[in-house]
Amino acid sequence: MVSAPSPTPGGHSVTPIDPLAGGVAQQTATRPPMPVKMVIAGGFGVGKTTTVGSISEITPLTTEADITEVAAGVDDLSHTPHKTTTTVAMDFGCITIDAGLKLYLFGTPGQERFGFMWDDLVEGALGGLVIVDTRRLDDCHAAVDYFEHKEIPFAVAVNAFDGRIEHQLEDVRWALDVAEQVPVIAFDARERGSVRDALLVVLELALSRAAG
Repeated sequence: MVSAPSPTPGGHSVTPIDPLAGGVAQQTATRPPMPVKMVIAGGFGVGKTTTVGSISEITPLTTEADITEVAAGVDDLSHTPHKTTTTVAMDFGCITIDAGLKLYLFGTPGQERFGFMWDDLVEGALGGLVIVDTRRLDDCHAAVDYFEHKEIPFAVAVNAFDGRIEHQLEDVRWALDVAEQVPVIAFDARERGSVRDALLVVLELALSRAAG
């Protein structure tokens, strides 16, 4: 959690507010809030679209398409039997953190065949949230490797499917082979407050790195 003002790359302080309390933050500054891009990534069906939809203060822009019989033969639907659509380009939403900062959220498609879009979606991002389904950890290695290779600050968020986490977070860290400085947290993509907390972890990490 971010509990104290943190310096942004522009030099001013950010005091996080609770988006649940009043929706959009009151604009007390004379200038518009600084736009900050954050990427929501992970494998197929891990909860990226749900995450963006849970927190966005606008109606999210989604590029969902029906899962065809051909796609069903490629994508693993065993843990998401009721999933009938999939993101084919991106999800987009936004949330105001305070009068000086607004997060713009870009959700990536989960399938490797859409990986060619990643460079465009990630360009200019301050940080990323990699969502993990512990039932299919292998699906998340590509996202972890991507952020590590690009040297973009990121956190790993283990989604609580069915309201529970199947494995210890340190076991997830070991399985994904992520460094100690990478936060590994538990969250529920359906819960607005839980998503908020996860995004603030990434924001704190990114601002700390930017400050040197």
